[in-house]
Amino acid sequence: MSVTLRKKKNSSGSTSLYLDIYHNGKRDYEFLALKLCKPVTTGDRETNRETLELAKKIANKREQEIGASDYNIVTDIGKNTSVAAWMQAYIDRYKKKDKRNLQGALNRFTEFLKEEKAQGMTFSQITETAIADYQDFLKQHHQGEGASSYFNRFKKMMKQAKKDKLLTYNPAQDVKTKSGKPKKRDTLTLEEIQKLAKTQISSNEVKRAALLSLVTGFAWIDVKTLKWSHVNLQAGTMVKMRQKNDGEVESVHINLNETAIQLLGKAGKPNEFVFDLPTANGCNKTLKAWVKRAGIEKVITWHNLRHSFGTNLVYLGTDVVTASELLGHTTLKHTQRYVKAANEMKQRATDKLNITL
Repeated sequence: MSVTLRKKKNSSGSTSLYLDIYHNGKRDYEFLALKLCKPVTTGDRETNRETLELAKKIANKREQEIGASDYNIVTDIGKNTSVAAWMQAYIDRYKKKDKRNLQGALNRFTEFLKEEKAQGMTFSQITETAIADYQDFLKQHHQGEGASSYFNRFKKMMKQAKKDKLLTYNPAQDVKTKSGKPKKRDTLTLEEIQKLAKTQISSNEVKRAALLSLVTGFAWIDVKTLKWSHVNLQAGTMVKMRQKNDGEVESVHINLNETAIQLLGKAGKPNEFVFDLPTANGCNKTLKAWVKRAGIEKVITWHNLRHSFGTNLVYLGTDVVTASELLGHTTLKHTQRYVKAANEMKQRATDKLNITL
């Protein structure tokens, strides 16, 4: 079995990238939604380098996925297995002395999933970014060694999940256990969002989906699973499926502004996905390169897009209750974070009006 990244020159001067896949005696080709442009400037060469790097990572990931299917790993089992449910089953049969600590780590992970509206997260959806956000959540709610202890127990369970072949790759292994206060989360201002909208990116699908998240507050999993049956362009509304605390699923109707409608574009078939997106890690890598190319010196992941939406809502004068409803928060406590961030943005804007007397 092999997956080889290959190039094909186009008459326009650009270069298409595709995967040459040899598996079980058969050869298939998969063309990527990535192209290398004809390099004219230094910027073109830098863009091509980033695009090629992303393509190589996609090829490696595709090889892992095909290898996983040979052994019924993530593709057949972990894909639909709830992370929280598996962790509880693991703890129930656990016999060592730190069982109570493992349960504490799971309880807090469950709280984190509720806050992020991701209670149904499966092993195919968990990413390094989500795990890093969980670590920040622990730091925000626990002092001293408590956060580090719980996080180490969580990593222990992720390591076991890989041993049980629910994961081909353990996304927790590269997330280091850190002590101290949680890192301040960067948000994008309206000016920076406008700058991004005018900046080129290696994947137009990622660009459209990211900008939609910035104007709707959608999480990555929301745009990843969004189908045209959830969108009513004529009425200017969109339906988001949200899991409640009791496990039931409810539909939340969201009003679309003109920007969102333009980003969605022409409607497809009801069962078709609105966006053709790679994995969460792939999207975040493309997003990181895009932000850098726009000259924005901030650490931005897909999770920051949702936080940017909440912060800009409050900054523009939306009351906390309305903002909480639009974000789908269970309590106003979660929304208060955006009030603080919005006040800091207002202070920075005011500071620009200082004059020398």
